Order: sequence, then structure tokens, then C-alpha cells
Amino acid sequence: MGVPAQKGAFPRHIGRTKGGLNSKLHAVYDNQGRPVRLHLTAGQVSDFRGADVLLADLPDETEEVIGDRGYDSNQIRLSLAERNITACIPPKKNRKSKPPYDWHLYKKRHLIENMFAKLKDWRRVATRYDRCAHTFMSAIHIAASFIFYLKE
Repeated sequence: MGVPAQKGAFPRHIGRTKGGLNSKLHAVYDNQGRPVRLHLTAGQVSDFRGADVLLADLPDETEEVIGDRGYDSNQIRLSLAERNITACIPPKKNRKSKPPYDWHLYKKRHLIENMFAKLKDWRRVATRYDRCAHTFMSAIHIAASFIFYLKE
């Protein structure tokens, strides 16, 4: 007979923000807009934490990374440059020295926005009924598998 888990043994990754309780889903996707790797953090956690986890395990054939302003940091840009990966991240508004980025390449970011929109079509993912992060991530993986891989 199994022993029940201790209270608080599984993280919830639910954080308090201005809008209430929420979570952030970070994603690495391929050139067709299909998710390759997903990572969940609490709502108040900086985007840099999610980026550190995902960028450490990028596939070897990665040529470019497209991110939003939340991922704009010298550390991320430097780590990508060391691996010969083009960083297409617009600078934050308050940044003193604004590094250039390819606006035409950044337009491809709509693929990931479409991916998140398709995931949010699943009510369970959009409203986050699950308290535990591992259960919520399981629902996200099932939805992503069905939407992007099984329907083809």
C-alpha cells in the first residue's frame, strides 16, 4: 500500500499577479508552429527563469530564436550568440542601448501566438482546473498532442 504524499510535495506553479492567480507557459516550437518543449512557471516569476530552462535544451539544428520583449536580456542574447543562434528579440522600451533585431523574422512569431490560441481552445487548459502543476501539464501535453500531432 502506498504512502500518501506530504502536503505541498508537488508544486502548483500558481502565482499572484495584478490580474489574480495565474501561471505562465513557456514554449519552444518548430518552424511549423508545433510545440517541441513546454515549461510552466508561476505567474509572478520572471520570464528569464523559463527561458533558462528551455534555452539550455535547444535542439542542435536551431538557427534562430524568436522571443517577445519579456526575454530581452544580455545574458540570453550572449548565451545564444555563443551557440551561433540568431536572437530575434525586440528590446524592452526602457532599455538604454537597444540592440537591433530583424522585424521580418519577428513576424513569424504569430505561429507561436496561434499555437497558444489553439491550446486555449481546450477549456481545461484555458481555465486551469487542476491544482497541481504536473496534472495541468499532463492536460496541456494531451491537448498539444491531439491538436498538433494526431490530427495530421
